[in-house]
Amino acid sequence: MDAPQDKPRGRLVEVVLDEDSIARSTADVEHERAVAIYDLLEGNCFEPVGHDGGPYRLKIALVEKRLVFEILDEAGSPVVVHILSLTPFRKVVKDYFLVCSSYYDAIRKSTPSQIEAIDMGRRGLHNEGSQILKDRLADKITIDFDTARRLFTLICALHWKG
Repeated sequence: MDAPQDKPRGRLVEVVLDEDSIARSTADVEHERAVAIYDLLEGNCFEPVGHDGGPYRLKIALVEKRLVFEILDEAGSPVVVHILSLTPFRKVVKDYFLVCSSYYDAIRKSTPSQIEAIDMGRRGLHNEGSQILKDRLADKITIDFDTARRLFTLICALHWKG
């Protein structure tokens, strides 16, 4: 299948979360995963440094407490695998989960102004985690900030295992 001419080659056309790294979760979490993948595929900038092919397929996994990005070309041939330590993400992911929990509770019980205040904190932590990811990938994969945000959501999805 040929890519439409208006779509850049340096983009993702498929994203898969490793089933061994995740488990089914709440409806809210499943919805976040599905929306993040959909949004990511609708608009992204993603190109492994030194590789001018594309579009790409991406499998994201957690292996031995490391984040694994397995990148394939559109036909499924391996391009590169990047393995990142999760240590730089630990604090922001932990804080993000705490705020997300408060946010989901607030949606059901709180006033709109309380929900908005919690959501601002949630978005701030999400931006922080996204910037960490963008910085960690800077010499490995070229991504824009919106792509980093959506990928950070998926990284968090791997941590929602239990």
